[in-house]
Amino acid sequence: MSASPTIPADQLRLSVAPMMDWTDPHCRAFHRLLAPHARLYSEMVHANAVVLGDRARLLAMDPCEHPVALQLGGSEPALLAQAARIGVDAGFDEINLNCGCPSDRVQAGRFGACLMREPALVAESVAAMIAAVPGVPVTVKCRLGVDDDHEWARFLAFIDTIADAGCRMFVVHARNAWLKGLSPKENRELPPLRYDWAYRLKRERPALQVIVNGGIADAVEATAHLAHVDGAMLGRAAYHTPYLLHQLDVRWFGGAARTRGALLRAYRPYVEAQLARGVYLKHISRHLLGLFAGQPGGRAFRQVLSEGAHQPGADWSLVEHALSLTEREPPKP
Repeated sequence: MSASPTIPADQLRLSVAPMMDWTDPHCRAFHRLLAPHARLYSEMVHANAVVLGDRARLLAMDPCEHPVALQLGGSEPALLAQAARIGVDAGFDEINLNCGCPSDRVQAGRFGACLMREPALVAESVAAMIAAVPGVPVTVKCRLGVDDDHEWARFLAFIDTIADAGCRMFVVHARNAWLKGLSPKENRELPPLRYDWAYRLKRERPALQVIVNGGIADAVEATAHLAHVDGAMLGRAAYHTPYLLHQLDVRWFGGAARTRGALLRAYRPYVEAQLARGVYLKHISRHLLGLFAGQPGGRAFRQVLSEGAHQPGADWSLVEHALSLTEREPPKP
């Protein structure tokens, strides 16, 4: 079944949210195979780490991943500008500033969601990054507010201040962030979702590109947002049920749907190239575990990979064995 989005295909945005300790190059290479049109994101990296740390590791990227965005954390305009320039030189296609992460560690460093209370500083940072990487999009991911900030005017003023600095795209995680009393996991689940604020932002600021994020679990729900905003960013659904990415890519951008098995076998050249470089299968296969979620043989598929991928010498034959367990019965629609 295909949708008929009213947004032109070159403006429509299907995005995959970064997830700490998960969104590595192996994950992004797999997601790119599933969704050729999606915008992929790195996990959040602090600007200071980009400037002073192990860039080969922090900015690792396979050419197959494009287009891919580097998500930065930080609150020092000059440092963020330097990190943005380094990221673009490393090949990233977009620089995204995180103004939505609520973790204690992030707050202690004065970045993430707490920046929503410092719109002038965010605007200064965005302006510095735009100047450092001309021609490359600089975007912002934010919440609706923090703690008891429930005033539409305050949220709109935050957006307007940053838009005046040159930012044209906002990824809106459509709930507040609680800076005290909730864990990062609870912050993704407990504050109520208010998609209507993202919708209203697009109505009142139609020149901005608005992408909605938060709680999107299936293709029907993701597609419904296109009546109001320019796209959707999937979070944990993309990791737990990655085939959803393929379903959305086909539904939004066209093309023929491929089976899970066909997609997995198309990933083989990448996997074998990585194995030849000395990468252990377990570091790649962990991103495949949800591919057959809810399908016949899905549990056996996960079990074989989970138990076997860490064994010495594990190679593609283990993946083929796991895949064979899913091919004994026809897949569910």
